[in-house]
Amino acid sequence: MTFLGNLIWIVFGGLLLSIAYLILGVIYCITIIGIPVGLQLFKMASLSLHPFGRTIRDKAGSMGCLPMGLNILWIIFGGIEMALSHATVGLLFCITIIGIPFGLQHFKLALLALMPFGKEIG
Repeated sequence: MTFLGNLIWIVFGGLLLSIAYLILGVIYCITIIGIPVGLQLFKMASLSLHPFGRTIRDKAGSMGCLPMGLNILWIIFGGIEMALSHATVGLLFCITIIGIPFGLQHFKLALLALMPFGKEIG
């Protein structure tokens, strides 16, 4: 079932979303200061390529000052907008019964888009 869900996801927009996150990650990694943000965008590109069957969990030791501070900066400079856009699309998908699994995947992406530092995808 996860293969079929990921295949449908890729065909109907997941590939474009993943490419967009990948391009943004490359742009951020061009500068030395932007490398941590670029790595988080690569994480989001990976999850947005095939989200079915994958989970988001906290890394061990991720409650330190550095991940929390980076998450606060992330939220201020675009994380809220990314999370709200995924949550809005997730709500739109959840209107129909067929779209509920895809809406749940957008909610998963919204959770990662809100605070990506200190998270890992499994």
